Amino acid sequence: MTKISIIIPVYNTADYLKECLNSVISIPIPNKEIIIINDGSTDNSLTIINEYVGENIIVVTTSNEGLSAARNCGLNISSGEYILFIDSDDY
Repeated sequence: MTKISIIIPVYNTADYLKECLNSVISIPIPNKEIIIINDGSTDNSLTIINEYVGENIIVVTTSNEGLSAARNCGLNISSGEYILFIDSDDY
């Protein structure tokens, strides 16, 4: 079965993050991994992210290096045959 990696870079989007993560988790794809890259957030984002840690959800925290670096970090650890990027304020 094809595996899909969904990479979500996060930087200070606590106001939108739960809606984003709930929408991604609810996508009816049976074989997916969700990779959340906390790019040095200084708001409540990491606390929210930690509520979602579980099977098929990988969390990595880095110092703030920007969107491209966070996406590349996700690419480096992804194991899916297909990659999807979603911004943390999207749903």
